[in-house]
Parts: sequence; C-alpha cells; structure tokens
Amino acid sequence: MENLEVEWRRKESETLVHLYEGGESRPEAQQQDYQDRANFFTEEIKHGNFSLRLDNLRAEDKGEYTCTVHTQKESGETEVQIKDVERLLVSGSDRSISASVGEDVTLNCSVDSHITPEDFEQVSWKKTDEDEDILVLLYENNEAFPDSSNERYRDRVEFFTAEIPKGNFSVRLKSVRTEDKGVYICEVFAGRDSANATVVLEQLG
Repeated sequence: MENLEVEWRRKESETLVHLYEGGESRPEAQQQDYQDRANFFTEEIKHGNFSLRLDNLRAEDKGEYTCTVHTQKESGETEVQIKDVERLLVSGSDRSISASVGEDVTLNCSVDSHITPEDFEQVSWKKTDEDEDILVLLYENNEAFPDSSNERYRDRVEFFTAEIPKGNFSVRLKSVRTEDKGVYICEVFAGRDSANATVVLEQLG
C-alpha cells in the first residue's frame, strides 16, 4: 500500500476529489468543494478497497468520476457515474392500507432531502375525490394548521409532531369512516422543488 497512489477525479474537469499517497489519505490536496465531504473507508484500505463516500450530496455532484490507481510500474482506472441527484424524495406506502370503521390509522409520508424540514415551505395532505382535492391537513412555515382542514377531517387528523424534524410527515387519521376510503396525496414544496407520494386507504367492514 505504501507504493500505491490512488486518485479520485471528476472526469470532465479533472478536479481532484480525493487522494491516497505515501500510505495515507491526503485531504489537504482535495479541491475545496470536496473537503469534509469525500472520504475513504479507512478500515477498508488495507484490503485494497479505495471506495469513496461522498456526503451531503449536491445537484452539481452529478457526473462521471474516475478512480485511478498508480503503482511504480503501471496504472489502471475505473469509472463511476452519478446519474441524477434527487433533491427531494417523498415516499408513502407501497401497499394499500386497510382499516375498519371506527379504527385509527396512520397514513405514511417520509421525506428524504438535504433541506431540513423546518425549511419546507409547505406539506399538504389531500384526498383525491373524483372531481376535487379535499384538504386533509396542512403544514406551512414550520407549523401545522388544523383549522384549514376540510370539515370532513377537522379534529380527526394530526401530525406526529416529534417526528417532523426527522422528515416524517405521516398523519394519524382517527375514527375511520366509510367515506374515508380512497387515495391520499402527501405533497411537499421546498424552494423550487416539489414532490409527492400517495397512500391508498382500503376501508374494510
């Protein structure tokens, strides 16, 4: 390992992302954009693993990267491509959820983003009926607005407040009614980005 030199670079610009030289990592050689963000898995180096961990991903990180390994006699390289960087990823429930009349049920919505939940402009839960969207619950400017809920849902829905800083915008729907059956959309707005997820509630019995 002492005789190896390993370089991670951006392919288009030749920007140095991370360097291993003289038996150790050289973070001081990194281009500034990657300082504190690009790291080797230190314990893996002795096994010849020079994989790179890139933290706090940004939209501009999209592109091709080359890992070049030099020995005294030869060199070899491999390429890795980051195809797309989602700034905002919202997920609900993969399967429809079932509830009986009178039960409480949780509608799941989790947001994966480098933007902190406090900085989301708006998170809205709506039920999609045939001809209109009915507002179930609204979160705006860092607080919930239960009074804005449609009268069908007023006093029956709430966020799990302690979970919001983790990006969890699931809601509890209390005392399920027959007419609650249907499709719910959790929509998140943050800066210029928006994304949504759906949850299907199948009411049984």
